[in-house]
Amino acid sequence: MSGEAPIVEFPRLNPEKTGFFRFRRLKDDYLITNDFGRHCLLTAAEFKSFVEGSMDASSPLYARLAQDGFIRDSMDFEALTSVWRTRNRFLWQAPNLHIIVVTLRCNHRCLYCQANSVSMKDESSDMSLETARKVVDRIFESVSPAITIEFQGGEPLANWPVVQFIVEYARTKNREAGKSLWINLVTNLSLMDDEKLKFLLKNEVNFCTSLDGPADLHDKNRVFSGGNSHAGAVRWFKKIQKKTVGKAFRIDALLTVTRFSLSRHKDIIDEYIGLGMRGIYLRPLSRLGLARGTWDRIGYEPDEFLEFYRKSLDYILEINKRKNFFEQTSRLFLAKILGDNDPNFLDLRSPCGAGIGQIAYNFNGDLYTCDEGRMFSRMGDESFRIGGVNEGSYQESVSHPTVRAITVASTLDNQPQCSKCAYKPYCGVCPVQCYGEQGDIMGRMPSNTRCRLNMGVQDALFERLRDPKTEKTFRKWIRERKEPAVSPR
Repeated sequence: MSGEAPIVEFPRLNPEKTGFFRFRRLKDDYLITNDFGRHCLLTAAEFKSFVEGSMDASSPLYARLAQDGFIRDSMDFEALTSVWRTRNRFLWQAPNLHIIVVTLRCNHRCLYCQANSVSMKDESSDMSLETARKVVDRIFESVSPAITIEFQGGEPLANWPVVQFIVEYARTKNREAGKSLWINLVTNLSLMDDEKLKFLLKNEVNFCTSLDGPADLHDKNRVFSGGNSHAGAVRWFKKIQKKTVGKAFRIDALLTVTRFSLSRHKDIIDEYIGLGMRGIYLRPLSRLGLARGTWDRIGYEPDEFLEFYRKSLDYILEINKRKNFFEQTSRLFLAKILGDNDPNFLDLRSPCGAGIGQIAYNFNGDLYTCDEGRMFSRMGDESFRIGGVNEGSYQESVSHPTVRAITVASTLDNQPQCSKCAYKPYCGVCPVQCYGEQGDIMGRMPSNTRCRLNMGVQDALFERLRDPKTEKTFRKWIRERKEPAVSPR
């Protein structure tokens, strides 16, 4: 067919010369990777000589491939093992992200809400102070030297007394524990006031809100019974932004891409730039919660999102010619592609972070492998429950059979397609997403939505890495990343 790269017969492998590698065809070139996270883009002729073991040993390309572990008889195993250990250091860490749902009440009715929130009048889903104390006590049983507590909902500020208590109690406990403690508040900001803000700033709480673009788009996605969602979010965003300049804590925003967003990539990005943000996180929709019922209205196919993503990425790269501005999904992948310090984004790990990197605590004290697992309980499915603060112990929860099953399911060597994919060193699977979409935590990658999205994003990145100027921009994005673990939501 016109426009397709010609089919080239695969060269004969020389196992005496060629080290282990995986490969992927990218237009006329070949991307090779290995388990040390190293990669190289080769022309068809270079790929042939590499596979056949006939490459000129005096060439700079041969020297690079040898250093990166692609040439079998030139491997520095001690150096490469050190690289692997650094890239996979999370395997020796305990859960460090602890998501607390202090209430399911919310005054918004977002079209894509995953949490299946309840009305503001229904206080039956409010966490009690007694349960909150037990949750914090359980969190500090983690042996991780770093702890991130993240408030989710519903709208957390609807149960302000418990938010306030958890912040104060966690800070008190940490004076003895001596851990690196981050506290994040995920909020729509509609219930914020000066008194709450003063307390949160005093206690160095990070803020994260939702901003889906310009007012008309944001308010279409995020329906607010109390008025104009966009205006209120922007007003408080600017105020918090001003008060946290130069601080270790700050406010950021998240975007959820709906069908309404697909033709508005420039408008959305310009909105973020206009508010002085450092970057943007282009998140695809998830078929959980309300999105299941509204999918025909707001959903799209992976290829539609990827077209939006590529246009957005190119626009952002144009913007970088005059100012720094990153895209967060790219930044997470690039940290692994261009560096050796894994950003510990829990959905892009092998194994993933469910139960071993994060735990979600429901308003009633029940524990789940992750917040998405907790969301299934709202649909009457307790498959991902791993105990509770009123039963068992921390050790029993983190070694629960469900945690073990998810760990096995998210180890990419156990996935037939993932185990041979060139993107294996940089990617990860979410068994909970697989379960929701395909009814099985093992998933079926050839038809899995998230697999198609991750592969498409990485294709876009490697295609653009051919350009030295773009690579320089990408390296600038990942330089000096100092951020706590973040929820995959």
